[in-house]
Amino acid sequence: MNDPLTDEQRAELASRHPAWEPAGAGVGRTFRFADFAEAMGFVTRVALVAEAADHHPDIDIRWNRVTLTLITHSAGALTELDRRLIEAIDGLGVTS
Repeated sequence: MNDPLTDEQRAELASRHPAWEPAGAGVGRTFRFADFAEAMGFVTRVALVAEAADHHPDIDIRWNRVTLTLITHSAGALTELDRRLIEAIDGLGVTS
């Protein structure tokens, strides 16, 4: 689960989750909300999902924007842990 994704697996991840863009060796996505309270509510939902997965994104909060960056730091690359967390985060139903 800590092995880096292959090029084929990365391509499949990119096609299934196009809102996630390359960010160095990882991927990132910025979500926009109506206000700070909605942004923080989203961060709380992400925190619960991440804690359950025991895998945590880097989170940058700027008023109504939340940027998540995922990489498995111990592998220095995207792994199955990141793929699963992306699917869980996208499953929260936020479209921005």
